[in-house]
Amino acid sequence: METQSNPQETPYTHKKKKQKSGKLSGEIDTVIQVINEEQGKTPPIVGYFPSGIDPINKNKSNNLTAVNTLRNQKKPRRIELVVKPHGCRVDYVGTNYSGEAAAGKLGVNRLALVDKVSGTIQFIPIVSGKVFRLEPKVSRSDKSGEEPATPVKTELTNVEMKEKLGNLTAQYGTSAALKKARKAQQLNELDDPDSRQELNQILELTKVDKKAIESVNTNTNRNIPPHDVSANTPANAYPLNKIIHSGELDYVNDILQLLQAGEELKPDVYPTFVCNRSHKVVLLKDEEEKRKVAGILSYITHLVNFKNKHSLDGFASSKHHKIPSMLLQKFTKMFLNTDKMRIADDKVEAILSYVLVLTLHIDEFESDFTDIAKDLKMSALSLRPYLENLGCKFRSRNRVTVATLPVPLAFPSARRKRRRG
Repeated sequence: METQSNPQETPYTHKKKKQKSGKLSGEIDTVIQVINEEQGKTPPIVGYFPSGIDPINKNKSNNLTAVNTLRNQKKPRRIELVVKPHGCRVDYVGTNYSGEAAAGKLGVNRLALVDKVSGTIQFIPIVSGKVFRLEPKVSRSDKSGEEPATPVKTELTNVEMKEKLGNLTAQYGTSAALKKARKAQQLNELDDPDSRQELNQILELTKVDKKAIESVNTNTNRNIPPHDVSANTPANAYPLNKIIHSGELDYVNDILQLLQAGEELKPDVYPTFVCNRSHKVVLLKDEEEKRKVAGILSYITHLVNFKNKHSLDGFASSKHHKIPSMLLQKFTKMFLNTDKMRIADDKVEAILSYVLVLTLHIDEFESDFTDIAKDLKMSALSLRPYLENLGCKFRSRNRVTVATLPVPLAFPSARRKRRRG
């Protein structure tokens, strides 16, 4: 971590402004200076306390509140603003890579400094055009100014991290955050040891079908969503409730709210496939069916943007898209290589399969896949092998090639390359 410095000042333009205050009036020549960013230097950082608390005013003595600006050495674009009030066990930390600062913003923030003596107004850019939201974090030690005698363990296990985040949410979280945490806990709760032991006893008494096991092992290597090879309808072949859990529908209601308000989906925010199918939600009369179809379209939107966010050709179009935290954690666990923060090579096929299965549900298993191919930054021809891997067949409809899903599922056999002698 290193402390930041200020950029170089550059005069920009001159303006004349009239000032009227009490008995004085007249014209004052004012020089407006816009200070641009300089490579290798960081402009000032502004932090604010969302709760309204100001720990600096509570300390009447000087130098009792420490303010530090830190930069990650491995990832230089990551900056933290840390405020350490004296005698307080809570530090206030703001970052430019998580929380509110990570959301896309169209405006650019600048800090205006007025010097009445010299008659100048300086506009200084805020780092990355963002303002830091200072959130309370529990201090690691009561003595923040002393070095610990032994090295502190900085790496936490997933269980320890979840426990710490749960404690912070329970102590400082809003009612909405507490409700979301309870739903996440219900979806991800661990199995009861007693029920697990009872299940093992049942499995010991159950006869094993070796052919079925071999069939399952063969199909799981395809990185496709949960499926039933013996299903007699396409909808049951890829059960929707095993792809989108019932609790997740509460977090994907944005499209339903927009359409119920009479607004149209913007193509620069939602994928082309989703915009072209939004009319299906409006035509439905059953409210539960509307909620389901709109939820699938929202789920497709988040999957497509998650895939594009972690690819070179799609990052620019999806970098400002906000994915709900519950879905982001799920997608990260399923598809992302956390060491390199990119989609693992063997999981690219998996995320494409999940998107395509959901599009088949929307199109009632007779899908024109040209628009979803554009959303995934691929060609329709390059997307065909992924549909074939799901068990789809192709036919012509009104001179357009569409993908259908015959049942029972029949997967193509693995192709092996011949060695050249």
